[in-house]
Amino acid sequence: MKPNQAQISVGLFLLATFVGGVPAARAYSCSTQKAAGDCGFTLAGAIITPTGSIPAAAVGRATVGVSGHVTGSEARSVAGGYADETFTGTLTVNSDCTGSMTLNFYEAGTLVRTSVLSVVFVDNQQELRMVQKSFTLPNGANLPVVITAEAKRLFTDQLD
Repeated sequence: MKPNQAQISVGLFLLATFVGGVPAARAYSCSTQKAAGDCGFTLAGAIITPTGSIPAAAVGRATVGVSGHVTGSEARSVAGGYADETFTGTLTVNSDCTGSMTLNFYEAGTLVRTSVLSVVFVDNQQELRMVQKSFTLPNGANLPVVITAEAKRLFTDQLD
């Protein structure tokens, strides 16, 4: 059966619509410079000890510099014990939007732990998801943890 003029017209229209509607490939990537800015975060999880797990939670604010230097503060509760802490450290961002963060936490100026986190950026680097990789006390002892965190940029006008 030979196609008629109407069928050919509809076919060409659909072809043009679908081919013309395919977006051009874009080279999206993440960087430490794009991560710079202020964010708010929450974390929750547990610290595993020989006698059982201890719940931990925190909220805080962090500032990331264009070089990856991180500073901030958090209000945390571990096993019901509350403390205000400050932290400093570094953030490394890979072009595939994964990375790592190493943070030193202080209470009243005294180092209380070092945390290493694996991170992934989402939503055009507006948000960050993290899982804690290690939790090291000042005496060098490593405690196993199951802690996740989420951070969101405080101000969207900090984008490029």
